[in-house]
Amino acid sequence: MDISPTSTPTDVMSASDVVAQMVHTDRQLAEIQARQLALLSRAGDIAAAQTAAIPASAQRERELPLRSLAAEIGAALRRSDRGMQNRIHQATVMMQRFPTTVAALAAGRIDNGHLRVIEEAGARLTDPDARAMFEQAALAVAERETVGRARPTILALAQRVDPIPVTERYATAAEARRVWVRDLADGMAELGAALPAHLAHGILDRLTQYARTLRDRGRADAVDADGEDEAATTDARTMDQRRADVFSDLLLTGHATATASDSTVCETHAIIAHIQVTVPATTLTGADVPANFTGHGPLDPHTARHYAAHATSWDRLFCDPATGAVTGTDTYRPTREQRRFLRGRDEHCRFPGCRAGVWHCDIDHTLDYAHGGPTRVCNLAHLCKRHHMLKHNTAWSVVQHAGGVLVWTSPTGRVYTDTPQRTLEFIATAHSGAPPPF
Repeated sequence: MDISPTSTPTDVMSASDVVAQMVHTDRQLAEIQARQLALLSRAGDIAAAQTAAIPASAQRERELPLRSLAAEIGAALRRSDRGMQNRIHQATVMMQRFPTTVAALAAGRIDNGHLRVIEEAGARLTDPDARAMFEQAALAVAERETVGRARPTILALAQRVDPIPVTERYATAAEARRVWVRDLADGMAELGAALPAHLAHGILDRLTQYARTLRDRGRADAVDADGEDEAATTDARTMDQRRADVFSDLLLTGHATATASDSTVCETHAIIAHIQVTVPATTLTGADVPANFTGHGPLDPHTARHYAAHATSWDRLFCDPATGAVTGTDTYRPTREQRRFLRGRDEHCRFPGCRAGVWHCDIDHTLDYAHGGPTRVCNLAHLCKRHHMLKHNTAWSVVQHAGGVLVWTSPTGRVYTDTPQRTLEFIATAHSGAPPPF
């Protein structure tokens, strides 16, 4: 296919052709990436064979075969030899520990991002049987979801089959929490923190809410500024800039704005961070079973019980033991029950690949209410504003099946199935051959 600057493929290709060729090209790319892994692993085998011929006492000399081969490949590809040595090691690990994942990449069923998530999540699994069980379950998710959506489920699957007690793993990980500063150019510096995930995402959510409040307040001030220069009154900062400014003000003064700090009136009570946590009943009774931090992965049992003990209200979920799908809640009033049910079932926007949290989504009638669609959970799903607009203003269409499964059809006629995360995780675990309960 001609891709020179003078070619105009959009003039001769339909949208369907573009999508089809993108899918084909993506599969070819995945096949090439799998071939690279195989070649790098082969390079590792060659270096290992050469190393084996060197006496064990000659430690310095035993490092040279791998260094030399990595340097040769790096020079040929114009890459760093250190980076190439790391790639050889990673490829060798992947080929040895996750061969089925590499085969799925070669077949184009997953992409390189999925492979890296599986590698990262399964790195600590040393038991071959547990690792094989995890790999089968992880692939069942990776072949159906985007990398972003698959990641928390795959992390949860790895933790589920890990023989090390979950409380011990979380305690060890929490010991590594830290804060650091890295100097940048032009008088800037980067402040980073490694924290338990629920704290980090709660902090980001609170900063975002403050930033939106400041943005909306600035817009209101601009409207009320009769006769004033609107450019002088409108807050032109981006959301990232607002978040950064609120972050600095809160940490340095305890208040979200300089005005609040000057008047010593703390505004922190007005903004509450939102995170969604689902806690198994067995965890509440003291079992060493992790909860689910929606969209991000497992949450340690101790923290989950702490949040449950201090929650002002609970949304209790009932799940189908055969499919894992959410079937109901214990709240009586219909409207609130529907909302609670949908938050538990959907967890995020239900457009394929979108991870926008339910707190930032609309509850959409799959079949429009104006066209007779009922206000029932079998006809409702969370959609973020972007994809809500896409559904109602373009040729995208969607049908909802049993268990909250949404089947989307694109303008070119392609079909994409979006399965609720809980059901997908249940299917993946069952597919791995793990004994019930999952």
